[in-house]
Amino acid sequence: MRQKLIIALAILTLFAAPIAPKAQNDIKKPKLVVNLSIAGMRYDYLLKFRNLMGEGGFKRLINEGALCERTIIDYIGTSTPSGLASIATGASPSSNGVIGSHWFDYTTGEKISLTYDKNVRTIGADELDAQVSPRAMVASTIGDCIKDVSPNSKVISIATEPNSAVIAGGFSTDGAYWISPRDGKMVSSSYYVDRLPDWVVEFNTKGLADVFSFKKWRTSRPSSQYYNVLRSDIEIGDDNVSSDILSRKKYDYQRLISSPGGNALIKDFVVQTVVAENLGADDATDYLTVVFDTPSIVSKKYGTKSMEIEDLYYRLDDELTSLLSFLDNWVGRENLLIVVTSPHGASDPVIESSKLPGGQFSAIQFSMLMNGFLGAQLTDKIDKDKFDKVSGDPRWILDFSNNQVYLNRRRIFDAGLSISEVQRMVAEFAIQFRGVAEAITASTMQSSQFTEGTMGMAQRSYFARHSGDVVLNLLPGWIVESSDISDSGSPYIYDTHVPLIFWGGAISEQNVLRDVKIEDIAPTIAHIVGVAPPNAASGTPITEVYRKN
Repeated sequence: MRQKLIIALAILTLFAAPIAPKAQNDIKKPKLVVNLSIAGMRYDYLLKFRNLMGEGGFKRLINEGALCERTIIDYIGTSTPSGLASIATGASPSSNGVIGSHWFDYTTGEKISLTYDKNVRTIGADELDAQVSPRAMVASTIGDCIKDVSPNSKVISIATEPNSAVIAGGFSTDGAYWISPRDGKMVSSSYYVDRLPDWVVEFNTKGLADVFSFKKWRTSRPSSQYYNVLRSDIEIGDDNVSSDILSRKKYDYQRLISSPGGNALIKDFVVQTVVAENLGADDATDYLTVVFDTPSIVSKKYGTKSMEIEDLYYRLDDELTSLLSFLDNWVGRENLLIVVTSPHGASDPVIESSKLPGGQFSAIQFSMLMNGFLGAQLTDKIDKDKFDKVSGDPRWILDFSNNQVYLNRRRIFDAGLSISEVQRMVAEFAIQFRGVAEAITASTMQSSQFTEGTMGMAQRSYFARHSGDVVLNLLPGWIVESSDISDSGSPYIYDTHVPLIFWGGAISEQNVLRDVKIEDIAPTIAHIVGVAPPNAASGTPITEVYRKN
């Protein structure tokens, strides 16, 4: 009897004991997360340019980390702002609201800038240079989540341009910094800081921007080995490819951010930030997000087929080699999580002599012809009793941006017309223009549910408060006419297939062959760090990349 009682008590004790959760306890939690976004980097650049890359940059990340070979942007409006927002929030534009750097506000009749905030000022330069904050964003970021769980964690955002620093950083960032195009200094916003920290002031006094902007751009490898042959600014440096010579106009800071010097300045500032802020020094995980905007700027200026873009990536690979070596020595690989990706790809330039299909779509001509068409078609449809009340802006189309048509809704309402009917008329007429593959109305996206194809991608780009009335999808190889040689914004593979590499103590060495989305990045970081994903996140953790203890 006594023996049976002992057994019964033992069983009760066993079932009463708490069972330890299996969540993140078996994943190596990093002390420092560094999220590197390289704007405009297509996945195929890794394949094309790898032969001339060194062993310590991209190759080291791939060989020692987890490469996701099929990382896809699953929406149509690819751009730096929308991509960075998806990386940071784990959500598509339909949830995070970032459909581009600008949109049209129907209530005010004005074009709205994503980050413009009249209530803040630039810190470190002319106070009106970049009045930016994240207040227009509608979803939290991975940095916000880390800061919420661990107030002692430091969250810092660094980018070439102000929009990128703000969007990638989020609301709770301890500091967001970017390059001032006025004087090349690293500056911030009063939303984040009241004054520049002493270490930022010290960095600016070094005059590195002057050094980088004063250099001529020469090839860094023997020219005969380059994959691309087209060039317009870079000079062949086969006589001494490792050196640069002085010749450029000093203080040409706008040119600085469209040359390898822009990446070099950002990398040097990242190193200074890690040291000055003592990132990764304790068990409270610090988060540093870095955006290299220069590759996208160079791609737009010189094109994806240029020697300039190829050389830029060789030099960026050298910068990554230096940065990886520094971070490894500073905190140790076992305490690091480094994520490398891109917010979007880039289209190839439209070359007249090329036999491949493609062209440039004139938004100005489209808007003019569409206004004339609607005027001719709608006059007879206007309620005669309301005709005299139709006043204000006589245009039927107010704006065309992000490949979207914004109709003059006030005029349409005053005329007693149906918005959905006018949208349908615009879509049917738009499909007749050269270069247009599809025209999708807002009414269709609001009343139907799509999951696959370009319709699904368009719907994931649609955010009712910011998006237009009709979304145009151009044919492969077509871009909106502008001064840029290359562009983004399409659903095609050159825009949507981007690199994604995880590297560090928590990461296994392997290639992930299944399709993943950039919306999966934030949930993956959240799972490794041990925090909840951002509030609008729809992505899921990429569990294959974890290394279990």
